[in-house]
Amino acid sequence: MLQVRNLAIDVVARRVLSDASFTVAEGDKVGLVGRNGAGKTSLLKVLAGENDAAAGVALHRGTLGYVPQNPRPRSEAASPALSHILSGRGLDRAAAQLAELHVKLEHDHSLATIERYSEAEERYRAAGGYSGESDARKIASGLGLRPDRVDLPLSVLSGGERRRVELARVLFADPDLLLLDEPTNHLDSDAKAWLMDFLREYRGAVIVVSHDLGLLDSSITRVLHLDAGSLIEYRGTYSQYQAARRLAEKRLASLAQRQEAEIKRLSLLAEVMRRQTEKRARQAKSIFTRVERMKAQKVTAPRHERKMKISFPEPPHAGRLVLHANGLAKGYGGPLVFSGVSFEVERKERLLVMGLNGAGKTSLLRILAGESQPNAGSFRLGHGASLGYYAQEHEGIRSGISVLQHMREQSDADERELRSLLGMFGLTGDIARQDAGTLSGGEKTKLALGQLVAGRHNLLLLDEPTNNLDPPSRTGVATALAAWPGTMVIVSHDPEFVEALHPGRVLFMPEGRLDYWEEDLLDVVSMA
Repeated sequence: MLQVRNLAIDVVARRVLSDASFTVAEGDKVGLVGRNGAGKTSLLKVLAGENDAAAGVALHRGTLGYVPQNPRPRSEAASPALSHILSGRGLDRAAAQLAELHVKLEHDHSLATIERYSEAEERYRAAGGYSGESDARKIASGLGLRPDRVDLPLSVLSGGERRRVELARVLFADPDLLLLDEPTNHLDSDAKAWLMDFLREYRGAVIVVSHDLGLLDSSITRVLHLDAGSLIEYRGTYSQYQAARRLAEKRLASLAQRQEAEIKRLSLLAEVMRRQTEKRARQAKSIFTRVERMKAQKVTAPRHERKMKISFPEPPHAGRLVLHANGLAKGYGGPLVFSGVSFEVERKERLLVMGLNGAGKTSLLRILAGESQPNAGSFRLGHGASLGYYAQEHEGIRSGISVLQHMREQSDADERELRSLLGMFGLTGDIARQDAGTLSGGEKTKLALGQLVAGRHNLLLLDEPTNNLDPPSRTGVATALAAWPGTMVIVSHDPEFVEALHPGRVLFMPEGRLDYWEEDLLDVVSMA
């Protein structure tokens, strides 16, 4: 199915993988794990044939389906979502050809036209065309796309819905090998559960990058751990991998400690002997040679992931009323996504925006951030309010511009201070000079959060800020924002993150209904 031999990958002169070899057979379910920036996405791109910046061999037999972190359907925006899903098997073109021949047959009853129609219908039937639409709708429904939304043009769907459509297209294609990069990022709990079941029963092979521990525990049988350029294989679920890794790291740390102690002992012994008799000096030379050999063969103690310690600066003072929205409405050429949304946000308040996918949560934040215009209504910032916007699709991070330049656009601080801010998010060393477009999804998330810190705002619009983050980074971001005394409007499917922030009120979309936060709502955060 897939054979990888001596694979090496460089990302902007930084080697993220060296001399990796592994195989994936039919039915294998492999979880590719590692910290943000370790090179997981780069490896998947190489396996998918979308990045040739690699040395070695990666061969696969059969068909391949790839869903990147931020998939964007490539069909015409005016085409129905269902047609795009059907294109996974080419059924959209086959159905269009059949419909065209049917129209022609109504006016031309010649034997040649009848034969062409019969042949096209047989090909359509053989490809599963008549059951294909039903299968496509089942997959779309499993991923949380409502039946009425599947029949709409792609252009009127929300970003989260378009991502689900693309995931549905690849799953419907039923390839021999699935490559999935953070497939649960924008799914609610029901859709995640459906995807876990789907992958567990999938007949083909799967390689999935995910920080979703539920997915990794329920749907995989092997783990490939990528760290410091090396790929280590573990058998079993993610929990079993964690237990085996802890045991292996404990043994490795103990061995490294014993080797270091022996090197010190022999070095001291040789140094003492070197100052004694000539015979002893020759013996000392032999011991020094042995020490150098031991140093060359010495194992490296395992690195422990550092906890991210982030500190948002004290926000500048703002008036009592920070944000006022009146009668906001938004649509994309079809029915309005929401209308008549009015609310106010006071200083230091934390407002959580909840609603099903397609309810307009991201559209509302884009309007408030000035990235999109409402169809009706207006909003205004209060006295002294300074707004910072975290966009879940990282629209503000552009290719061709360095990480450091992105930070300079938010602050007039000197380079040393900006590098210090980047380091707080784990973006250290040469990464500051790296093209921001080449960062991994997790690194882009950290850069976008770093820009918010550099901007010293007192009102933050946060649209799924924990997506793509590894668990230690997610905890660090939640802890920092929980301690920050500024004002926040938040969209999140992450219950632990929401619980840490202690929101005061909830805005339910698309109806725009305001209510006070209650702990019972944590049970539905992941579904809304």
